[in-house]
Amino acid sequence: LKQPLSQCSNVQLVVIGLVACSFACAAMTPPAIQGRFILAKRPQGNFNEGEHLVWEAAAPMPQVGPGQLLVRNLYMSLDPALRPQMSIRTYVNPVPVGDTMRASTVGEVVTGAGQFKEGDLVLTADFDVGGWQEYYVAKPNQVQLVVLPPGAPVNAALGILGLTGLTAYFGLLRCGNPVAGETVVVSGAAGATGSVVAQIAKHVLGCTVVGIAGGEAKCRFLVEDLGLDAAIDYKAEKDLNQALRRVCPKGVDIYFDNVGGDQLNACLRRMRLNGRVVMCGAISGYDQLGGSSDQPGIPSNVAASIVSSRLMLRGFIVMDFASEFPAALTDLGSWLHQGKIKNAETVVEGLPKAAQAFRGLFEGSNKGKLTVKIAEPSPRSKL
Repeated sequence: LKQPLSQCSNVQLVVIGLVACSFACAAMTPPAIQGRFILAKRPQGNFNEGEHLVWEAAAPMPQVGPGQLLVRNLYMSLDPALRPQMSIRTYVNPVPVGDTMRASTVGEVVTGAGQFKEGDLVLTADFDVGGWQEYYVAKPNQVQLVVLPPGAPVNAALGILGLTGLTAYFGLLRCGNPVAGETVVVSGAAGATGSVVAQIAKHVLGCTVVGIAGGEAKCRFLVEDLGLDAAIDYKAEKDLNQALRRVCPKGVDIYFDNVGGDQLNACLRRMRLNGRVVMCGAISGYDQLGGSSDQPGIPSNVAASIVSSRLMLRGFIVMDFASEFPAALTDLGSWLHQGKIKNAETVVEGLPKAAQAFRGLFEGSNKGKLTVKIAEPSPRSKL
């Protein structure tokens, strides 16, 4: 249309109205089928696409019941913690075999209920909704409204301004209790949580920060892009103990552990008196869950040093701090706006690629937060 509506004939206005109506109706009518991944079998060791995670291109659409929302997923979060949930009970029950694979998502409301209206952006707030699928139904208390600062991408609600950022925030600040000038070592430092921890410690708190990552490119990313003081390439170092001694000659005050295994043991040997170890994850051993494991435990000489150095090892779940989420998100948003922290991310296009991307998470293929883009927001989306 090249002329103003006021200059259109009645016939033109009717056509315009019919076209607009057809677009609106199409946007509101969900499809008859959807795509999804199901957990077909519990892995014992490495998981495989087609055996454990199975793609269904023509899965049935979920049926909306009274008082329920229908949500169209836009982005899905891929997190290391999903791997244990395929095999064993952790802080939540494992994913039932035959069910849609679990994941946090951010999506757009198609059918409203309660306080949620069509076009609202919502984040999953319950492990039983969302998942590796295009659509899901939920009760209003199973989702929460997404409110992002101007300019923030939609998937930031799953990353730096979501549970990933909150995990880094509370793990470091509440469990690590850092003080400016202390030496902080972060494993998995180029990953989702680790990259945020490292940046807060360095650029917000003024600590000396060393990141551990796999590969020259990731180590360069940590130093050149994120501004860390040093990085250790655990794949290139023959002796991780010697590498830590070289870059942390006075020892380590705080170790933020996302990996476990050999990296945990090496860092425990370098801890200073009254050092703090934040136990956030153990991705190095996740692929052994559900089967036999020959992963080494903490050697007895390292265990002895935990005692003699008066170390504190603390595990945590981010939901322990749920009442403080609003204040933490305000801080994270402010630091992001000020440029003190960066939104490091890897986005994979298309839900059918999710299993391949998830495999890559354990092979170190991502930098920062890993999300899968499932769909574009509709014109009705309230961004």
